Amino acid sequence: MSTAVTEQSFEEEVLKSDKPVIVDFWAEWCGPCHAVSPVLDRIVDERNGDLKLVKVNIDEQPELAQRFGVQSIPTIILFKEGQPAAAAIGAQPKPALERALGLADSQG
Repeated sequence: MSTAVTEQSFEEEVLKSDKPVIVDFWAEWCGPCHAVSPVLDRIVDERNGDLKLVKVNIDEQPELAQRFGVQSIPTIILFKEGQPAAAAIGAQPKPALERALGLADSQG
């Protein structure tokens, strides 16, 4: 399950998280964003709590989108220890997303 984050909660939810965090930059009007959402949920669910998923609505949080250079959506950024570690742009199949985010090998 994902958490919506704002400029106010981003630091606590993402930058200070003790586990890697997938940040999904999206918008309500974006069809591909809705398509990729259940894929991200599945990626996180399969990792049994080793990964966290948060969502940033770029229409409501334009400063966050700008801060991380989001130019098209969906943009998915994996943060590790408070830093962007990998990113994927656009709706992609689960294996492609996992590869782009560097998660393909972490399945046991």
